[in-house]
Amino acid sequence: MDARFARDCGYTGDSPAMLAAFAAIRHDGIGQARLGHDRRKALVDRLKLGEALFLAAIRPAQSAEEALEDAARFMACYHNMPRWRQERRRGDLARARQQLLLARFFRRYGHRLWSRQAA
Repeated sequence: MDARFARDCGYTGDSPAMLAAFAAIRHDGIGQARLGHDRRKALVDRLKLGEALFLAAIRPAQSAEEALEDAARFMACYHNMPRWRQERRRGDLARARQQLLLARFFRRYGHRLWSRQAA
């Protein structure tokens, strides 16, 4: 599996050290992806407790649809910014991506979760 990853990355040699390095890169990437998933899952689980928490997380937007529009608008503007400005606004991009993820999830499942909790 690790040799296949190295080949997919364009490495055509058979050095054990290089294959081990590609394996380490692959395993580190998998670990970071799992850690990111766990963080996002923990955030969503905290916001499931109530609609007020969700609305506080996406402020100043007042609904999931408005949060989606705001995040999409910012991401489009971000991609049209010069590189030096993009580098200064990376935190805003991360926030927009997180807001997009939260808004999509709660637009789809929020009403069901909160109505079940209210009952």
